[in-house]
Amino acid sequence: MICILLVAGHGTVLETQIKYDDSGLYSHLTGVPKALLPGTRGKKILDFWWEIVNMRQLFSDVYMVTNADKYKHYERWATANDFPIENVVNDGSTTLEDCLGAVADLELVIRSRKLQDDIMVIAGDMLCEDLNFDIAQVIRFFRSKPGELVIYYELEESEKTSSRGIVEVCPDTHRITQFLEKPVEGRTPSRLATVVFYCIQRGTLSYITDYLNLPPHANDRGFGRFWEWLINEKQVDVFGMKLPTGFQLIGQVGLSDYTKWLTHYSTKQQNNPAKAVTYRSYARVGLMGNPSDGFNGKTIALSISNFWAEVSLVESQTLVLLPHPLNDPTEFGSLQDLFCISRKEGYLGGLRLLQATCKKFYQFCSKQGIALTKQNFTLKYDTNIPRQVGLAGSSAIVSATLKCLMKFYNITDNDLPKPIRANFILMVETEELFITAGLQDRVVQVYEGLIYMNFSKELMDKQGYVKRAEIDMFWPTRHPVLLLWHLLSNYVSMDMRKLPQFWLAYLSDPSDSGSIHSNIRQRWLSGEPLVVEAMKTFADLTDQARAAILDKDWSCLAQLMDKNFELRRSVYTDGCLGPGNMKMVHLARLFGSAAKLPGSGGAVVGLCLDQAKLVEMKQAFQEAGCVFCLISPYNPSSGQD
Repeated sequence: MICILLVAGHGTVLETQIKYDDSGLYSHLTGVPKALLPGTRGKKILDFWWEIVNMRQLFSDVYMVTNADKYKHYERWATANDFPIENVVNDGSTTLEDCLGAVADLELVIRSRKLQDDIMVIAGDMLCEDLNFDIAQVIRFFRSKPGELVIYYELEESEKTSSRGIVEVCPDTHRITQFLEKPVEGRTPSRLATVVFYCIQRGTLSYITDYLNLPPHANDRGFGRFWEWLINEKQVDVFGMKLPTGFQLIGQVGLSDYTKWLTHYSTKQQNNPAKAVTYRSYARVGLMGNPSDGFNGKTIALSISNFWAEVSLVESQTLVLLPHPLNDPTEFGSLQDLFCISRKEGYLGGLRLLQATCKKFYQFCSKQGIALTKQNFTLKYDTNIPRQVGLAGSSAIVSATLKCLMKFYNITDNDLPKPIRANFILMVETEELFITAGLQDRVVQVYEGLIYMNFSKELMDKQGYVKRAEIDMFWPTRHPVLLLWHLLSNYVSMDMRKLPQFWLAYLSDPSDSGSIHSNIRQRWLSGEPLVVEAMKTFADLTDQARAAILDKDWSCLAQLMDKNFELRRSVYTDGCLGPGNMKMVHLARLFGSAAKLPGSGGAVVGLCLDQAKLVEMKQAFQEAGCVFCLISPYNPSSGQD
């Protein structure tokens, strides 16, 4: 592949304003070409781009095209920066009036140097917010697509679509469906702005000459009109890739705009020099309907602030995953100490969750055409969610890690929407780590609060023809049915005000929460009437519970929670549920409290409307060797994190 840097623009406005600026602050920049002006962190703009593309393993040659007026400046720059002088092409223009135009400059290099290879084109005078991104990732994505590649970014709030080339991109294929050069405000909802950063296949280079030979384009040789013609008229396949950073072309801007954006980008860097971010995700309790979330059912679940997983990320020279001193022990007091810890907690801590999330995140961004910055980080985590009691502790760590990665790499909700995010977390656990996992946990930890979830087959049948293509958009999965449920399900945030006081108890020495799932899935897939009808009944109970919550009929809700448990018991049997879970439910019933399993096992959630008995029950659970607490719901609207 060959790279061509375009620096032939004349930019008379900026150069003139620098020359006649009365402040004296910019006198040392008089006559300096735009690409050699200071960029972010004091580095010359062209220095940054040369550092990015000066990689022999990626590019066989790098060329630069400039004009006759500034040729000597770039010749001196080339000598000082080990850029081959013979690859600096002079287009012969001396003023803005006789300039060739960007498309013609590109054609000049291709024709004069007889280039017959794929081309990457970059404007060398383009101001970039972030000085680190992976150019190799851009090339890999280009080579994975059967067409050309245009780089775009998401406009900031202060930027107007009328000042840039705007693209509309198909989310399924990443193909650019329409290119609009500086559209009037309101013409398109898209705020995806292109920059002079393209990859063009060798077989498409002839289109450049064809375009220049068209009479209407004799005086309009900018890339915006070229891409409009190529995409909208010629219907050539052109794909888009997003860079999660800002760009500004300073070709025809004035001094005030140049200094404004330079200050803006530099300030953003200074305000967050280490890029340290910390996020929490919370444990969840299934209040109704579980475990039907994996069986075309319906559920209601609540995120709780009592228990959380917290992940912190800070920029570092190398990528480091720090083990947790308690959950990922590497030192022990004795062999007996190792034996006791391993017997109780197993061998799998949270470190694998961090690693699997990072791997899946990179895979997702690569497939989705999102080029990540070349920055490393150190990840560490902490959690107080009790292990193996079915409170979604593993997915909480994955969820918090994903939040950190999205923030660090400037990945937006548009890049990774909530429904896809929930599925991302599920796939990290099921595909990477083979953890038995359900759907509702990840949904609640993404949406947060009190969530009603509908995974019904009727909803899938109604919407399936619309969203089936989104499976291919995400990534190949061994669980297409689970993915379809995520994409086609209905998630509703419910009013959390004036909820009754729920309580939670869990075993101090629980068994593996995944074992309780037993062979129910196989029985359901085979169409066993008992299991199929049970899952339908779980869904009906959930709808009744939703109505009870809306009406604040807590007595009815308590009765429904008991029915949920008894239905689960009839399908799974006491032996599968385990003696510890059965003992906790029986103990709660002695005090007139509703009780059910909030997850896969090891804990119970309950609702006791008699406050006096609630106090007595707490003492009884503690005397039985269980941990007991009153639930504090997590309300995302409170701003707590």
